[in-house]
Amino acid sequence: MLKRIGMLWKDRRGEGYVDVIVLVLCAVLVIALAVRVLPVYIAKHRLDTFATELVREAEVTGNIGAETDRRAAVLKEKTGIDPEIAWSAEGRIQLNEEVTVTLTLHQEIGLFGNFGSFPILLRSQAAGKSEVYWK
Repeated sequence: MLKRIGMLWKDRRGEGYVDVIVLVLCAVLVIALAVRVLPVYIAKHRLDTFATELVREAEVTGNIGAETDRRAAVLKEKTGIDPEIAWSAEGRIQLNEEVTVTLTLHQEIGLFGNFGSFPILLRSQAAGKSEVYWK
């Protein structure tokens, strides 16, 4: 009887099930991490595009004001993000004068809802030169 219990104790046939369970658990955690982190990369890309298009509007119009505000409203609707916008200049921009826009956006990143979640600050900057000559 003791010999039979010893043989059962040394039997390793169920070991594969434990390996599969651990592997599946690790895969689920990696997928959960990707689902929470990937949207931050997408938001950063949208923020970069937002800044580039906004500074292009300022270059073409040669003015920071109503035109750039309208373009920002359209971009907010298209991209679904609402960043804080800071310009290096105001009003009319003379030909070849440089203008810079800085956008900041706060995002939450973390795994299990509010547990282990922390805010990060995404920042994007774009620069350009005016293409309009003001008399």
